[in-house]
Amino acid sequence: MCTARNHGGQVRSLCLLAAVIALVLAIAAPALAQQDLFVRRGDPISPELEEMYTRGLAYLARTQSENGSWPQNMGQEPAVVGFAILAFLAHGEDPNSGPYAKVIQRGLDYILSAQNSSTGYIGSSMYNHGFCTLVLAEAYGVVEDPRLGEALKRAVDLILYAQSVNPQGGWRYSPEARDADTTVSGAQLVALYAARNAGFAVPEEAVQKGIEYLKRCQDADGGIGYTSAGGGNGPRTAIAALVFALDKKQKSREARSATQFLRTRPENDTSYLQYYLYYAAQALYQNSNEGWKEWNAANIKTLRESQTNDGSWDGSFGPVFGTSCSLLSLALNYGFLPIYER
Repeated sequence: MCTARNHGGQVRSLCLLAAVIALVLAIAAPALAQQDLFVRRGDPISPELEEMYTRGLAYLARTQSENGSWPQNMGQEPAVVGFAILAFLAHGEDPNSGPYAKVIQRGLDYILSAQNSSTGYIGSSMYNHGFCTLVLAEAYGVVEDPRLGEALKRAVDLILYAQSVNPQGGWRYSPEARDADTTVSGAQLVALYAARNAGFAVPEEAVQKGIEYLKRCQDADGGIGYTSAGGGNGPRTAIAALVFALDKKQKSREARSATQFLRTRPENDTSYLQYYLYYAAQALYQNSNEGWKEWNAANIKTLRESQTNDGSWDGSFGPVFGTSCSLLSLALNYGFLPIYER
């Protein structure tokens, strides 16, 4: 409060100025808070890493079709479109007015168009559905699109329904499946955590049922099998290790053994290399800071050497998937996406 003891006119002027400043700050606060979403925190980014990442994004932007998908192999799968959109968001690109805003919006339009208006099901498999739900959750709140909230709610409801009719407590290829596997189940669980981070109600019972299924598929060596224990490999073990960390159970026996499996048995199956990179980066980042730093340095070196002249990375599922997942394996260095936070 301003109190005028003397020089009343001068004091009243100062009070008016203070009131105007306070009003301006109050109006600007929401905008400043929104801008803060795109302010990076953490260690400095090397020019080498930034160049790799921006070249990859430029490739994705340059090759996107008008309908939001990509014409290359697998580029019309909603999940692959989703991975590409995540790669932009993970770099801190402004989805509303930044240079890649149209790329992001077209991709989200494509995903929304792939959602069944009655059931909420996205695409033609629970793989597509789980990854697209994750994308909607990460975009919700930062993208100015009122459709995202309702689409995300219906997508979450479909995941919960599919689990409710599954005797295994997990998920598989279709919402009505009665069997389960760890790759599809992991995708749904990560999506549920992302939706919870976005403020949507997710029953803890559903999450824990899914985690118990993953635990039943873990072998004594820490590896995660496909539909049961045994035959663990890098991608499936990384998926489970990430879910255990999102459940804040990094110190549990299951999480420690899965992380040890990842650190001592590098993936050598090139058929699923980028899929492995995508999950391994997150799993190690969440479970082992020192382990991630060592792995990350090696990953940067490998991806620098394998990036093609046009900025892409190729792989068994085509250059859009390969580029997007390679970029997302580097995105932990930037620390923008909520799902990447420790």
